[in-house]
Amino acid sequence: MEFTPEIRNSISEHLGSFLGDERIGIIKRVLSNRTRYITVCLEDIYQSQNASAVLRSAEAFGLQDVHIVENAHSFSINPDVVRGSDKWLTIHRYDSSACPTSDAIGNLKSKGYRIVATSPHVDGVALEDFDLTKGKAAVFFGNEHNGVSQTLLDQADEFLYIPMYGFTESFNISVAAAMTIHTLRGKLSEQNIDWKLNDEEHDELLYSWLNKAVKRPELIIKRFLEENSCLK
Repeated sequence: MEFTPEIRNSISEHLGSFLGDERIGIIKRVLSNRTRYITVCLEDIYQSQNASAVLRSAEAFGLQDVHIVENAHSFSINPDVVRGSDKWLTIHRYDSSACPTSDAIGNLKSKGYRIVATSPHVDGVALEDFDLTKGKAAVFFGNEHNGVSQTLLDQADEFLYIPMYGFTESFNISVAAAMTIHTLRGKLSEQNIDWKLNDEEHDELLYSWLNKAVKRPELIIKRFLEENSCLK
């Protein structure tokens, strides 16, 4: 059911009353550190444990959105790896056209994101030198054997790599993503960037999370609206 922002916020306040002060405090603290300035995109990852580990890292470092591009391989979340972290994320899937990668790129660009391809084989910027002040970044990671697709390489705005000093040519996808997210998230705190959620995003996400944090939220909301008919 859709509600006006005013009714939704009243419901959120009511739902929050069913949680202890410590729990609601944790939710609000985590929410205050959420960002959509950086987002992660996984292109055709076919090992579920690797992609699931990326979801867990993204949530832990405060990213809200993860984009899953399913070209040849579909993705199933591994519950033993994510440990419930996925329920706090907004997951976007692209799998219903001839070129899901192009769909993802088009959607992200329409929202103002720079398309950043990670690859050790293309000239780009080292992770520690990546400039976040230029605008929002959607960072793409390719699959375990072939990396990102040629479609992505052709349409990317920028390229990013993690410097390596050994014989190994690449990191495991989950390791590379965790390193990248950690480094870029640190840059947000160091630079004068408006990375926080806006008021509307904040309130929508709080409502969504509270629905997941309390038991039987539908029943609670129904009773609340019945007792407060003036809100309908």
